[in-house]
Amino acid sequence: MKSKIIFICIALLSTISIAQSKVGTVDSEYIIKLMPETAIVSKRSQAYGARLDSSFSIKVKEYQTKIDTLNKNEKTMETSAKESTYKELAEMEADIKKYQLNAKKLMKIKSDELMRPLYKKLSEAIALVSKSENYTQILTISGNEFAYLDVNFDITELVIKSLGIEIPVAEKK
Repeated sequence: MKSKIIFICIALLSTISIAQSKVGTVDSEYIIKLMPETAIVSKRSQAYGARLDSSFSIKVKEYQTKIDTLNKNEKTMETSAKESTYKELAEMEADIKKYQLNAKKLMKIKSDELMRPLYKKLSEAIALVSKSENYTQILTISGNEFAYLDVNFDITELVIKSLGIEIPVAEKK
């Protein structure tokens, strides 16, 4: 008898704790795309990429000039000069490949740096809306796959409104 009462109490307490949980969803990537700051970040990122590309172009031109010079003078060059030029070309080629890899990493770092304030602003808006609507958990639907989502618990539009962004008429969810 005592174990039945304990079991009923545990079942009742777990039901109460489950009833107090409210889970919602948000499409954070959709909101980021609508934020006006995203266009500014995109322009800054492109400008940074253009600066990296111009440096890369200079390196490639130097490399191509060296190859052209070698092709013109190869027949008249001494063996030691050829070997020296081949070695220099190999080093230049390795430098170009290294620059490409570093440029990709630098672009990613710069992009993350520029996007960080937007994600922080979004996070703060999600927290504000979540608290005001009494949500205990918010899941992002960007990048995740859910078998079922009740649109009544999607706070995407509430977050967009709290950020002061106007939802395009054709894209309203």
